[in-house]
Amino acid sequence: MTTDPAARIAELSAELERHNRLYYVEATPMISDFEYDKLYRELQDLEKAHPELRDPDSPTQRVSESPLGGFSQIKHRERMMSLENSYSETEVGEWYARALKTLGATSLETWIEAKVDGVAVSVFYENGRMKYAVTRGDGTTGDDITQNLRTIKGIPLVLPKGGPQTFELRGECYMSKQGFAEMNQQRSEAGEAEFANPRNATAGSLKQLDPRLVALRPLAVIFHGFSSVPGDYVPESQADFHAFLKQTGLKGAELYWRANTLEEVLAAIRELDQKRHGLAYETDGAVVKVNRLSLQKELGVTSKAPRWAIAYKYAPEQAETKLLSIEIQIGRTGVLTPVAYLEPVLISGSTVARATLHNEEEIARKDIRVGDVVIIEKAGEIIPAVVRVRPELRVGDPPQFLMPEACPCCHTPVVREVGQVAVRCPNFYCGEQVKRRLQHFAARGAMDIQGLGETLVEQIVDAKLAKDAADLYQLDEVSLANLERFGQKSAQNLLEGLAKSKQQAPYRLLFGLGIMHVGNNGSQKLLEHFRTIEAVGAASVEELQTCQDVGEIVAQSIHAWFREAENIKLLDRLKTAGLTFALADGAGAPISDKLSGTWVITGTLGQPRPYFEDLIRQHGGKLSGSVSKKTSFLLIGAEAGSKAAKAQGLGVKLVTEPEFFAMLGETGPPPVQGELL
Repeated sequence: MTTDPAARIAELSAELERHNRLYYVEATPMISDFEYDKLYRELQDLEKAHPELRDPDSPTQRVSESPLGGFSQIKHRERMMSLENSYSETEVGEWYARALKTLGATSLETWIEAKVDGVAVSVFYENGRMKYAVTRGDGTTGDDITQNLRTIKGIPLVLPKGGPQTFELRGECYMSKQGFAEMNQQRSEAGEAEFANPRNATAGSLKQLDPRLVALRPLAVIFHGFSSVPGDYVPESQADFHAFLKQTGLKGAELYWRANTLEEVLAAIRELDQKRHGLAYETDGAVVKVNRLSLQKELGVTSKAPRWAIAYKYAPEQAETKLLSIEIQIGRTGVLTPVAYLEPVLISGSTVARATLHNEEEIARKDIRVGDVVIIEKAGEIIPAVVRVRPELRVGDPPQFLMPEACPCCHTPVVREVGQVAVRCPNFYCGEQVKRRLQHFAARGAMDIQGLGETLVEQIVDAKLAKDAADLYQLDEVSLANLERFGQKSAQNLLEGLAKSKQQAPYRLLFGLGIMHVGNNGSQKLLEHFRTIEAVGAASVEELQTCQDVGEIVAQSIHAWFREAENIKLLDRLKTAGLTFALADGAGAPISDKLSGTWVITGTLGQPRPYFEDLIRQHGGKLSGSVSKKTSFLLIGAEAGSKAAKAQGLGVKLVTEPEFFAMLGETGPPPVQGELL
């Protein structure tokens, strides 16, 4: 590292520009936010010590994101800024003291909320309708992403009458942790590159030129403030702004605090650190703002950030451990995924012994080798991932990792499709693929086959008793008798579970088939629309798109699946086995309106979640995955979490399990009747 200030400033500027491009434009970051911020702070300190060397185009003097090719650009009505970051309570205190001094005040009311780790957006409403949405870009001009944001169901396109109709909002577009994990799983199985984290998945989604692809991504937006461009409503404070959001149906922060002293600010930051892991989305810090907008205006802005707000960045929880081996995991579509096996280490409250390595290219880029000491963290608080290695601790010269040329399970030569990073085993009857498909088929949200868990699936496939779902219905006590530690009673229970599953609603069968992009809710809508699985399979791509929420990508996936020779044989055999392929006359229509309204379910309940979902649909209710002002009821079980707190704040009725059954006129769990959608 050079000791010459001018040379080091040039070096840091070039390095930060490279990482800005990787982070904002290509959505493929090579270093963590924490490492980036260390470089950024070093450059800031050098420029402060040597102001004559500061370049107007320095990364410290402007917003980093660049407009993208392929999109038209929109010039911001008012410059869209980023926040000054702080990394210690001392720095927050210094900011607070500066604000007091500038205002000539002895106390200051502040507003504290979570800093959503997403992509900054600005949305302009005119006369009650969304006119445009734009990314931050370089702070002056951003990309026109109007059509992409219009696909996000949580953003109203038309505002309710009676409230403000013309204004510009600033917010963060994000992807939920659960949605991110599910999408990465789907991408892995489809042979597509996985996203590194929810923020990059969001950025990659918004950069799609086809809004139909964006509609498939689990995106949402949280708004945190107005542009100061006058509209027909000017709030007096951040508190007024959040009241306005509730009035218009726009989403704001779930957790927030008002503080009148520095001690209260720091207490709120600490409390948020404890609670943020329960939020549905990633957060990387707390935002502290002066509450009164008139005081915000008085404090003003710097060249790139407001003086009336500061972000406190929480240090990412990481752990150091040893990489023992890299093993290959085979998904139900044949994709080979490398997995790191680690010396167990405690991180984010749980012991981690495995971590995803995504693909061969990612391993090569980070130069990860067996025996290395590695740094891991939980991406999105869910998925453990290897962040980097400690090359200075490497012993000897271990070989670089290479993906196998043949499937580790069935030894079939692997294939690498053009334009895809994934390596795939093409053998449809590869034992590992069969296991994954059968586990999905038997799962609770699909056929819910009692007695057929992951371990038993492993045994059945290893014993060559089943190579597809149809084979399960040919099992008998004689064939099951030779399985290890599997007695007559267990065999009877499994056979009863298989017999019962034949009566499952056809949407469960459709979901259990594992068609790419077709989830549980999508399967229900398809069956409600087409009435039979045969009709779904016979439909053209265009006909499939007439079904609610089925776009071209999903339609093409469904259409292709039903034309694969192995899938055609499987369906014929499942029908011969007596599974339900069609809705009965009148099926899908509510049998009562006892549960009319929109329901959200949270916590651990006495019955599987699909049981309650079916009852809600059967008795006139609708289901949603998140709590909003439109939610009628929140069904709560044990460990209900943040959804219960949010529901109480919105005045949503909380319903316990006994109260739920009482609404049906029952004292305990009633049977689910018939086939439901």
